[in-house]
Amino acid sequence: MSGSASGMLGVDRLLASGELSGRRVGLVCSSASVDATYRHSADRMWQADGVALTVLFGPQHGFRSSAQDNMVETPDTRHQRFDIPIYSLYGEHREPTAKMLGEIDLLVIDLQDVGTRVYTYVYTLANCLRAAARHGVPVVVCDRPNPIGGALVEGPVLKAGYESFVGQFQIPLRHGMSIGELARLFNDAIGAEMEVSRLEGWTREAYHDDTGLPWILPSPNLPTLESAVVYPGTVLLEGTNLSEGRGTTRPFELVGAPWIDGDALVTALGRATVDGVVFQPTQFEPTFQKHAHEFCGGCQIHVTDRGTFRPVLTAVSLLEAIRKLDPTRYAWRKPPYEYETVKLPIDILSGSALLREQLDTGAPAAEIAAMWAPDVAAFSDTRRSFLLY
Repeated sequence: MSGSASGMLGVDRLLASGELSGRRVGLVCSSASVDATYRHSADRMWQADGVALTVLFGPQHGFRSSAQDNMVETPDTRHQRFDIPIYSLYGEHREPTAKMLGEIDLLVIDLQDVGTRVYTYVYTLANCLRAAARHGVPVVVCDRPNPIGGALVEGPVLKAGYESFVGQFQIPLRHGMSIGELARLFNDAIGAEMEVSRLEGWTREAYHDDTGLPWILPSPNLPTLESAVVYPGTVLLEGTNLSEGRGTTRPFELVGAPWIDGDALVTALGRATVDGVVFQPTQFEPTFQKHAHEFCGGCQIHVTDRGTFRPVLTAVSLLEAIRKLDPTRYAWRKPPYEYETVKLPIDILSGSALLREQLDTGAPAAEIAAMWAPDVAAFSDTRRSFLLY
């Protein structure tokens, strides 16, 4: 798969195996659940001989990945062509109920993750494993490449007491695992009857554009691979009063606020030790979300070397610089955030109160990043037994 579309996705392997024949299947998927020829997994299962696709499940943003933003729930509905139910797992229910699972013999999960701890699709996966374990339903997780590669691990590790729907397990912001590998790690604690339908041809160094697979935006605010590459870091801006570029055509690549002078920001960033990236001064006007219809000064993040680029360090460097430029107008966002009403969003996102406290006391970004190293090393040791590639 690396360098071409000649490899196999997990869904390819599963359909070729004949394992679905004669079984009632439920499929957890989104709009990005497509193969190298743009065929959606639901269509492939619906057309497969001997397979009874009876139920579909959609994660956050919905089965069609059309709903915007956090805490925008999606309703249950029906598939127009197949006339089968589509149950929302980001609405009244966060995991399949006994009634939903009673309609199937096997639950298949085929979701495109983006390699970042706070991306909710992996927790929909975990919730499905919990429900399947409780109700005795077997699960197959169809593996997909981590679009930002599986070689690098970075960022603070989630601490106990800071769990939420954007963080259920003690993993770093950039975890460097495929969704099948994460399923193995999660299921070690959950204990569902689960197998992973493995990839063929993917190497850990490969990014999505090395695979030959089409980029289908996994959710509305990750329209390009470039946005996914910076996302493990700039998602932290959701915990501030800064715009992370939502409401523009470059979400998570554009950073700013109405009071920021982009040239001054880039000058300040030029003094930071951040490799593999160029910051370009810019102005932008979000059409929705924070600072909607206001001109924001700031910068665009251009990744010039993925091998040396560290998205979380880059984002912390941005926060450090912006906070120093105008500490009176910079602020941490208040709850609610992803249904958490007490803890600050930045703490939920970073995985503890430590990052916020370090920035508030003026700790430099490089020093903050150095403090992640022991936890990242411990996680890297833990994850080794769950890796498949």
